[in-house]
Amino acid sequence: MNDQRDLTSGPVWLNLLRLAGPMMFGIAAVMSVQLVDTYFVGKLGTDALAALSFSFPIALTLASLSIGLSAGAASVVSRAVGRGHRRRTRRLATDSLMLTIAVMVPLTGLGLLTLDAVLRMLGAEGDILGMATAYMRIWYLSLPFLVVTMVSNAMVRASGDAFSPSTIMITSAVLNILATPILVFGLGPVPALGIEGAALGTLLARIIGACCALYLVMWRDRLVVSLRRGLGRFFRSAGQVLGIGLPAALGNASNPLGIAVATAVIAVLGSETVAAFGVATRLEAFAILPMLALSASIGPMVGQNWGGDRVERVERALKTAYALCAGWSMLLAMMFWMLGRPIAGAFASEAAVAEEAARYLWIVPISLWGYGIAIIAAGAFNALGKPLLGLGYSLTRTAVFYVPLVWIASRVDGSTTVYAAIAVANALAGLLVAADSLFRVRRLATDTATGAGV
Repeated sequence: MNDQRDLTSGPVWLNLLRLAGPMMFGIAAVMSVQLVDTYFVGKLGTDALAALSFSFPIALTLASLSIGLSAGAASVVSRAVGRGHRRRTRRLATDSLMLTIAVMVPLTGLGLLTLDAVLRMLGAEGDILGMATAYMRIWYLSLPFLVVTMVSNAMVRASGDAFSPSTIMITSAVLNILATPILVFGLGPVPALGIEGAALGTLLARIIGACCALYLVMWRDRLVVSLRRGLGRFFRSAGQVLGIGLPAALGNASNPLGIAVATAVIAVLGSETVAAFGVATRLEAFAILPMLALSASIGPMVGQNWGGDRVERVERALKTAYALCAGWSMLLAMMFWMLGRPIAGAFASEAAVAEEAARYLWIVPISLWGYGIAIIAAGAFNALGKPLLGLGYSLTRTAVFYVPLVWIASRVDGSTTVYAAIAVANALAGLLVAADSLFRVRRLATDTATGAGV
């Protein structure tokens, strides 16, 4: 293995930061696309911004499936890399890519058929429903390209290279950012397409990103080998990937599903509040990018060290990542306390929308360390081949705390109480997940020699 890709030796914190650094810039580029869409669509009016807010939980939920598939692929590949099994690594990578295509093409068709019903269930109606439908029809066509890119990039990261996937993410995002205002408002011979233009820019950028990611896995790293083999072996590989990928997908989907519940609850307060909640959650998604980078980086770190029988390094990696989450959350809280109103105002079409979004940003960010701990712990146990534990950590935050507390708060008072409930949910989940995950890793280190496992 290339020494620069070997994560089983050297300082744990340095390896973790070496992975997370490029990923942070890559994820920042991807998240900036959401902000750019929000910014330019916001110029079309409050209804258009509300339509984008209704589409956000659907898009994030389906993107979670791609994260799950990429987590499954990264888990099996990273452990094979840690054991030094090159042939097995290539076989698993090939089958993971085949599985991705087999799953996502039919899912895209199903999503298009059920789109109107799902949007109505979330509370969209009238002109807002029409705009949300127009946006999501094009977005769905980009979904297979997104997933192929994410799974391919995850396999490259699993081998220890975080720089190349991040470069692809940045390139795709830059193309999207450049194309979006042209397609939304028109320029020269290009007609103004409105909210559909934002979705079309995403589609074009994802096609290019998928081509670049496939180049890495097929030609540069040669992770894809001959497809001529028995279906039985493919199904065995696919079973390993799905055994981790499906729980990981459910875990990743739990956050957007929680946002969807909150959106449905807040919808009764009017389109301005829905638009504000959409602005705030998009800003939040961008603000937590270091935590997302750590959650994406913990998998290769844990997987390679587990495969290489360096279990003691797993606990050190988790402690380091948790500490970084706490520090970043404090910085976010201070930034939004001082600048929440002007930042929200830059992305809101009306003063009332900006004021409501700022209220969320003044309350929730102080608790985001808890969310970071939950997603990092989930990523670590997915990489260990313990996806049900990873799913449990995700559901602890969403199903045990977030959804029940938001529902209760919505019956007590207005949106401010709901935001306070979200903050409490994050904090309680973070404390519980941190304690349990570290306990289980210590027990894993003790039991590995006897084969007891977690």
